[in-house]
Amino acid sequence: MKDKRIGWIGTGLMGAPMVGHLLKAGYTVNIHNRTKAKAEELIGRGCAWYDTPAALAENSDVVVTIIGAPADVEACYFGATGIFASLRPGMTLIDMTTTKPSLAIRISEQAAARGAEFIDAPVSGGQVGAINGNLSIMIGGKEEVVNSVRPLFEAFGKNMVYQGKAGAGQHAKMCNQITIAGTLIGVCEALIYGFKAGLDWNILLESISKGAAACWSLDVLAPKIVRKDWSPGFSIDNFVKDLRIALEEADAMQLSLPGLALVKQLYTAVQAMDGGGFGNQSLYLALEKLSNLDK
Repeated sequence: MKDKRIGWIGTGLMGAPMVGHLLKAGYTVNIHNRTKAKAEELIGRGCAWYDTPAALAENSDVVVTIIGAPADVEACYFGATGIFASLRPGMTLIDMTTTKPSLAIRISEQAAARGAEFIDAPVSGGQVGAINGNLSIMIGGKEEVVNSVRPLFEAFGKNMVYQGKAGAGQHAKMCNQITIAGTLIGVCEALIYGFKAGLDWNILLESISKGAAACWSLDVLAPKIVRKDWSPGFSIDNFVKDLRIALEEADAMQLSLPGLALVKQLYTAVQAMDGGGFGNQSLYLALEKLSNLDK
């Protein structure tokens, strides 16, 4: 893989540290980001900057995207200066954004028609996982193509699981986000209950984080809530986008997911409190307000 020129689009909270791991591993990385200022540190470390996705794709063998909403992904691939404007046979495209499974399938079909390959590989672990290089990666696409790029994933991932054909990675990520939504509301309600009962939060967490309630949200996000640290490892705006996709997909499959719908409503309330840029642990703020603990 290290003989391939890697093109990377998206150098935000997740993308920047992921590129950093690729550089440490000895990869040559070309980069593009909607806001160039967010890429300056990587440019200083030797990454070549390209002004458009098309220009980057023209000078890359493998192109990785990790950007924003489905509309951003669609524009990045299909826009006038998008990746497909410079796509060549033999290229491999990898979208690590959390986006619609149907969009992943569409990109895969269009890439195949042009003699290129596509993998959807959304990640979980937030900014902490990206910085530590231990992201979980859920992968869809042709298995032989997935295996060919595993060395690249190994630079920043520790749990790489092949899910099936194109779109399967995105469906797996929806399951991941549904699980986080459910566990996080439980964590927040436990802290509110503990507060009202007069318990010391730190002592409480020391107990429940080592038993049957143990989970990532207790280990990573609950301590942030205790410190009133609402900084994003993954923002509410991005999480609401993911929950919206999950609910749309569930509706298409005629599924009722009332717990997920409730959590999305609560996050929308935090957005209304100008908290869209906060970390997703800020779900606590909506529940705190409902319990009149914010007085």
